[in-house]
Amino acid sequence: MASSAETAPLAVLRLRDAIALIVGTIVGVGIFRTPSVVAEHAGSMSVALLAWLAGGLVSLLGALCYAELASTYPSTGGDYHYLTRAFGPRLGFLFAWARLSVVQTGAIALLAFVLGDYASEALGLGPWGSPLCAGVVVVILTATNIVGVRQGATAQNVLTALEVGGILFVAVAGLAATPVAAGIAAGATPSSPGTFGLVMVFVLLTYGGWNEAAYLSGEVRDPGRTMVRALVWSLALVTSLYLLLNWTFLATLGVAGVAGSKAVAADVAHAAPAPRTQWAATSPR
Repeated sequence: MASSAETAPLAVLRLRDAIALIVGTIVGVGIFRTPSVVAEHAGSMSVALLAWLAGGLVSLLGALCYAELASTYPSTGGDYHYLTRAFGPRLGFLFAWARLSVVQTGAIALLAFVLGDYASEALGLGPWGSPLCAGVVVVILTATNIVGVRQGATAQNVLTALEVGGILFVAVAGLAATPVAAGIAAGATPSSPGTFGLVMVFVLLTYGGWNEAAYLSGEVRDPGRTMVRALVWSLALVTSLYLLLNWTFLATLGVAGVAGSKAVAADVAHAAPAPRTQWAATSPR
């Protein structure tokens, strides 16, 4: 019989791999939809930005608790491992069953269909394009992770870089647009303390996913030091990106403009000037 040391996963992930995995897990399609809901209930630019900053700080507090667990009990089982140690195998089994059958599979399907919808619209694939793209993406990513941890980490590093690059592109496009916040924000209604609590629900939902870092603890090098640093750096990066992106949205479209937008990133990108058209209009004939 093989020993536990022989069957344990190899600790091959570096700090940058862990950061890329955590950032890629946190940042999702929610950041391109939630800002509209937050702006609608916040009522002002300052309250909205304060909520995004507070969400990052609250998430950091929770992440530090997970960092202590992951450093003390490194395991690829993550939450299942902690629940089993604390409450016994029955509760651990129920959690694992729910995660396998509903929680994780549902989240994967949702994000795959969102990606499929965008890809279908961009490529003109027709009514069957969205489910087809969703299925292909899930199969490809699953196969990549089955091949090995190193290959999965490399793929995640590339995807996270593209994701962060897309956010920065939208921010730059917004900064190049003509700000209209002053005119629209004047009619905004200030939020009440109760409304701020509702705002924080959506903000914290958008920050969700940092707890998935616990599943990396069994595959990172020196988890005692790496997990704390990875979680702190990841949440600092995500908080900075969220603040930059929301400030760009609000400064470009105004509070009311963001609140009324159904695709705020696209509206900000459309508000950016077209350099080629402007050059053509001002160039001599």
